[in-house]
This record gives sequence, C-alpha cells and structure tokens, in this order.
Amino acid sequence: MTPRLLLVDDHKLLRQGLRRAVEEAGFDVVGEAGDGEEAVRLAIELQPDLVLMDVTMPVLDGIEATRRMRHSVPEARVVILTMHGEEETIARALRAGALAYLLKDCSSDQVAETLHAVAAGDTDLSADLARSLLAELPGPEPMVATSLSQREAEVLQLFADGCSTVEVGQRLYISAKTVKNHLASIYEKLDARDRTQAVLTAVRMGIIRLN
Repeated sequence: MTPRLLLVDDHKLLRQGLRRAVEEAGFDVVGEAGDGEEAVRLAIELQPDLVLMDVTMPVLDGIEATRRMRHSVPEARVVILTMHGEEETIARALRAGALAYLLKDCSSDQVAETLHAVAAGDTDLSADLARSLLAELPGPEPMVATSLSQREAEVLQLFADGCSTVEVGQRLYISAKTVKNHLASIYEKLDARDRTQAVLTAVRMGIIRLN
C-alpha cells in the first residue's frame, strides 16, 4: 500500500520540489498546507499516513501543529524538515510527537529514506541526539524495578545502537513481526508512545546504555 503523505511548508516553491521528489520515491501526496493551522485541518480531513512538517510557519508553527495532530490524528506519523538544528528545538519537536527530525541541507534521497523508515515503524535515534535529549527531557517516575524481560531489553538495546527492525531480527534470529511484538510490549511497560521515548526512558532507568 502506497503511504499517503501531507506536505507542510510555507514556501510553495519548496513544496513543489519536495512533492516531485517524494512522488518519485513512491509516496502519494494527498495534500499541501502553508501553515500549521491548515495542516491540522487537512490532517483531520485527509487522514494521511505521514506528515512532512516545517517548523517556522505563519498562523501556527510546526511544533504546535504536531502536538495537535498527535491528539486529533494519532495515526499520522510526523517527520520534521526544517533549517533549525538547535537541540532545544529538536527536543520540543520530539516531545510534541514528531518521530524523526531532518535539516533542510539534507538530500531528497535522505528525506525519502527517512519517510520510508518512519512509515515502516523504524524511528532511529542516534546516540548523539539521544544524549542531547536526555539533558532536555524530563525523566520518568522513579521505579524500583523494571518488568522488561531480558529479550525485550536486548531488543531495545539494539535499537539504541542504531539497528533497524530488520537488523534487530537478524541479530537475534527472530522475525521482524516478533521484534514489533516485543516493541509493543516494551511501549506498554515503559508507558512510551514510540521508540525514541522508550529508548530515552530505558537509558534513564539504567536498563540499556548509549554506546
């Protein structure tokens, strides 16, 4: 099934270039928005699988639009594409619900690869970015012990090391479906909404480490 994508950027020329690139990469662009408020309205109306979102826009910025989408269209996976690389902005975007963060100096191939990964449920988190976020994000409630199994901890550690779902399965000799089942259990036990939050929570609790 072709992933359905909503493009959000206040520069029409950039949207046109992105549209050509992502359509060539196999995505179905179902709509375009020039500000965050329009993006939220279209997301509710069109129910896209993915949203490629700028940060600095009129009316409503991309971070607040992402936060609103998280509540009104939780199935939509947001990827941020912006010129702002400050750690505080990245942390705010991920707290709001974004699953990936790209800078506008990246290539169109990188944009497409990230969108495909997010559509497949792979939201990779680099060790450097994780360390930055650990300094920005609040820690979890104190816990005496964790209920994660040894295999679940192994799965999460490999994700923290930068492995994809397929690579985790290959290293542990289990199927990708089993990996995703482990992830679902991890999310529930750590009260995490996605892989990024699960990794950061587990690092803070001492379950896994950043290499």
